[in-house]
Amino acid sequence: MSQFNQTTPPPPQNSPTKKNSSLIYWVVIIVLLVGCVYLFWRNNQDKNVAQKTEANQKVAIDSLNNDRNALQKDFDAASGKIDQLVSQNAKLDSNLQNDKVAMSKLQSQIKTILNNKNATQAELKKAREMITDLTGKTRMYEERIAQLEKENATLTGEKVVLTKERDSTVEKNISLKKAGSVLHASNIRMEAIHKRKNGKEKETSKARKANELRITFDIDENRIAESGTKQIYLRIIAPGGNVMSTPSNASGMMTNAKGDQMQYSVLKNISLVQNQPVKDLIVDWNQDGDYAKGSYYIEIYSEGYKVGGGDVVLK
Repeated sequence: MSQFNQTTPPPPQNSPTKKNSSLIYWVVIIVLLVGCVYLFWRNNQDKNVAQKTEANQKVAIDSLNNDRNALQKDFDAASGKIDQLVSQNAKLDSNLQNDKVAMSKLQSQIKTILNNKNATQAELKKAREMITDLTGKTRMYEERIAQLEKENATLTGEKVVLTKERDSTVEKNISLKKAGSVLHASNIRMEAIHKRKNGKEKETSKARKANELRITFDIDENRIAESGTKQIYLRIIAPGGNVMSTPSNASGMMTNAKGDQMQYSVLKNISLVQNQPVKDLIVDWNQDGDYAKGSYYIEIYSEGYKVGGGDVVLK
């Protein structure tokens, strides 16, 4: 029996190729891990930057809105003041109209910026400068109005003084003219008349025979009194001191020059021609019943002034 020599194989050994593959595998894993970590970090960084940017934009927008609101308030206040001043005082001076036009132009420009929701910070800054300018113009406008009001007050005071002096002069002239236009009675006679059955009349001094009292007088010429119908009031005072009055003679009340009410006996209307006398005016007084004995006194009034008088005694 033949024997064969058996050779035992050597133990297996790691090949260089397998070792290299493992190394590459771990390198790739590490690189991937590093890349993931970097991407995660980068993503957080970008997210933080975006949040900061958004926050900064919000702050900027809020700042713009706050500036716009503040400017709007200042603009509204300035515009309200202007409207008040213009409506109350624009007629004081024509120069104020030019100021009004300039302020209206500024208001329009400011309003255009404030109404623009996309206005930039630079535009809002320009609006702020214009509002400051507008406020200054408003202050000057107000000062000018105050000055004009002071001047007007002075002029008004002077006008009041002049008006009073004028009115005083006019009143004096009117008073002088009125006093000069008062008529004057002269040649006044009063007599008692006895009427006979045959119609003839005869003067009498007997109270029991007297049927009426006859007053005769003249009105002197007057250069001031205007032509026309004039009223002459006659007051007949009886011996007892009472003013004689009867409805048949249309007796009534008159106002004298002092403003007091006085009773009159009879009213006589006369036709007057300026600068010409009226001669022999006759007024007859009739009464029911007998006349009392004693003195009868006559007073004649024109324009409230007593212009003559006379008397008669009945026995």
